Amino acid sequence: MAHSGISVLFEGTNFTRLLGGLWVTVKIAAVALIFGIILGIILGGLRTFKNRPLRVVLRLYLEFFRVVPTVVLLFLFYYILPRQMNFNLPADQLATLVFALWVGAEMSDIVRGALISVPRHQIESGKAIGLNRFQLYRYVLIPQSLTLEIPATINLATRVIKTTSILLLISVMDVINIGQQIIEANNHTYPTGVFWVYGLIFLFYFLIDYPLSWWAKRLEKRRLEKANG
Repeated sequence: MAHSGISVLFEGTNFTRLLGGLWVTVKIAAVALIFGIILGIILGGLRTFKNRPLRVVLRLYLEFFRVVPTVVLLFLFYYILPRQMNFNLPADQLATLVFALWVGAEMSDIVRGALISVPRHQIESGKAIGLNRFQLYRYVLIPQSLTLEIPATINLATRVIKTTSILLLISVMDVINIGQQIIEANNHTYPTGVFWVYGLIFLFYFLIDYPLSWWAKRLEKRRLEKANG
């Protein structure tokens, strides 16, 4: 009698290994988001300055990370830079760096868009009472822009978490890589194990991403309600 496919999840340490891979996935995404968001806030603020050369450089940075596929960036940092620039880091740290730079680029556009959406009369009112540039950002621009930035930032986080699935390509021991190893090692004993392993991985991603997506939609709906009423 054939073994039940679901049993592959509990064979030996398979389930524990999958949880360990999930932790690697979440850790890379979380660290990349933290540093990327900080970088993006700084760059987004700089992009609102009237310094044209600075704005051009930051725009090129954004377009580079927006146009080039993330998988190509991973290959660039993992295979090419170590050879050309003696830039050697473990695969998981390189992945975190690539994702952080990508998040920084995307976040800079979110921050810039939110800052320039603040009504002009509020900025003029701030200047009229004597606020300098720093005070304008602290008391007027940043508080007003947060309601736009937060939902977009949460949506960006869900994209980052989903995109970590490509870490398999540079041998990071994330949940996808661990799952593939388990499938290959148990293919003869559990022929249908692939459906259960990837089904569990799908559940992991869903449980992480869906609450974030729901939260972003709720915040956006609340913002629109306030704006309309």
